[in-house]
Amino acid sequence: MITGVVNAEFEPIIPLSIRQSDGKVFTQDAIVDTGFNGWLSLPPDLIAELKLRWKRRGRAILGDGSECIFDIYQAVVDWDGTLLTIPVDEADSEPLVGMSLMEGYQLTMQVFEGGHVELRKVNPV
Repeated sequence: MITGVVNAEFEPIIPLSIRQSDGKVFTQDAIVDTGFNGWLSLPPDLIAELKLRWKRRGRAILGDGSECIFDIYQAVVDWDGTLLTIPVDEADSEPLVGMSLMEGYQLTMQVFEGGHVELRKVNPV
């Protein structure tokens, strides 16, 4: 189970452990974003600090209908006790956890400042 908290802006925040290229673990708070169908997005400065490996370019249609081209990197994250190698989209925003990373989990949250956020693995029926 992964737990977090709702901040003053009503954003659900969870801690995320990312392995640097040298194996050291870096913990970063990230916003749970149910409108993002990717895995994880990180800002360019954090990608550089973690020395993530570049994989390819990506393309997405944003909520306003515009198209965005961005770099995609590779990272190893500790997700609920399991090490996963995932794609990371470079974005000029706060770190975002997307729906692809949360696949197979139930998200519950109390929507008030200081409210509890919980991601719990579920077994498919």
